[in-house]
Amino acid sequence: MKTFSLALRNLLRNRRRSLTTLLAMIVGASAILVFGGYSRDITYGLQTGYVQRSGHLQIQHKDYFLYGSGNPTAYGIPDYAQVIAAIKADPVLAPMLTVVTPTLQLGGIAGNFAAGVSRTVIGSGVVVEDQNTMRKWNDYHFPNRPKIAALTGTKDDAVLIGNGVARVLQLCGPLHVKDCQTLPPATESSGKAAPDDIAALSAMEAPVAGTQDATRIEMLAANAHGAPNVASLNVVKAEDQGVKELDDIFVVMHLTQAQRLVYGAAAPQATAIVLQLQHTSQIPAARARLEQLLASSFKGQPLEIQEFTTLNPFYGQSIGMFAALFSFIAVLIGAIVLFTVGNTMSMAVVERTVEIGTLRAIGLRRGGIRRLFICEGLLLGVIGAALGVFAALVIAYLINHAGLTWLPPGRVEPVPLTVRVWGETNLIGGTAIGLMIVAVFSALLPANRASKMNIVDALRHV
Repeated sequence: MKTFSLALRNLLRNRRRSLTTLLAMIVGASAILVFGGYSRDITYGLQTGYVQRSGHLQIQHKDYFLYGSGNPTAYGIPDYAQVIAAIKADPVLAPMLTVVTPTLQLGGIAGNFAAGVSRTVIGSGVVVEDQNTMRKWNDYHFPNRPKIAALTGTKDDAVLIGNGVARVLQLCGPLHVKDCQTLPPATESSGKAAPDDIAALSAMEAPVAGTQDATRIEMLAANAHGAPNVASLNVVKAEDQGVKELDDIFVVMHLTQAQRLVYGAAAPQATAIVLQLQHTSQIPAARARLEQLLASSFKGQPLEIQEFTTLNPFYGQSIGMFAALFSFIAVLIGAIVLFTVGNTMSMAVVERTVEIGTLRAIGLRRGGIRRLFICEGLLLGVIGAALGVFAALVIAYLINHAGLTWLPPGRVEPVPLTVRVWGETNLIGGTAIGLMIVAVFSALLPANRASKMNIVDALRHV
């Protein structure tokens, strides 16, 4: 304790230099923490978006993830209802679950034959009520309200499409899509009806009373036996999906409608069973239990489990990018702090050469001199880290309450700009410990030089 007391008094002897050094450390620590909090917020935001759409885990037919996009119907889960019931009844899994819901992916051709246009699309059949529940997942408490799915309360023939699909199918006007220009239909195709074979298939669909012909489309898909099947659908809304490639093929419909389109009168199937958990940290335990359940109760079915990080590679790529940026900034600021503290300690050694000689003359050993300067560096690190954490918390609070917004990649609406520093104990602890280590390391060389001074030369130093 005497060494620390003496080290503190030595720092207070030259307050201006000590304050300048502390200021550099405070700025460095707060910069690292604010950027780290910003990157954590982006990570949590991406995770929230993906979990709200695709859940934490998905049970799929084996190899569906690799090959299913080419022929989804070949990788269906025939007894998906039994699997869902077993998962919900499991005493280990039940407390972890928020939603367990089936989905069906299918490919096809959507056409607006009144305008003579069509395009290939990727359709999804979903249980709308479950999707609305999934959108409420907000484990990281973002200040935004979930949007209700556009298919809520609609009939079985209702469908939601992307703005790109609406543009190609020339539905921008009837759907009142903003910033979506519709080309006039070609003269030779204007007013033509659908081809006879497709019209015959479409006529088999029961007409729905009250639908608007201006927003009706036909979707042609191959059923489970390879034969063509057509459904007449009513487009209730077009939404921008944020990514043009997705926006140009996006179609969502009710699960029952998608199953009729693909399986007809045969037993319906699903291509995935989506599980949304209470917390992301429960993924390892839930996955382990699911593997046990599938291996025992559904041993004969070729099923596998995929996590949302595997299903959404962009998530992992984004985290890796921000981790690399954070590491680069931390190393850069650490180098600045290293040279700043080292310069401060070197100047202190030069100014206190006579004092060092006096201490050595009255019996203080070399190790005592070394400890004294190392303690000064450690005190600088502790005080700088504490003040830097406090400054970062203040800056984060001001940013979070400033009402700032920004538009992340893949989003169509601005989101609040927030910085997560409070509560991120690993980030705060790692930054503080790292700053103290850098400060101590910066003091090592000057401390060694001071401890090796010759007593006589030090005492006659001018």
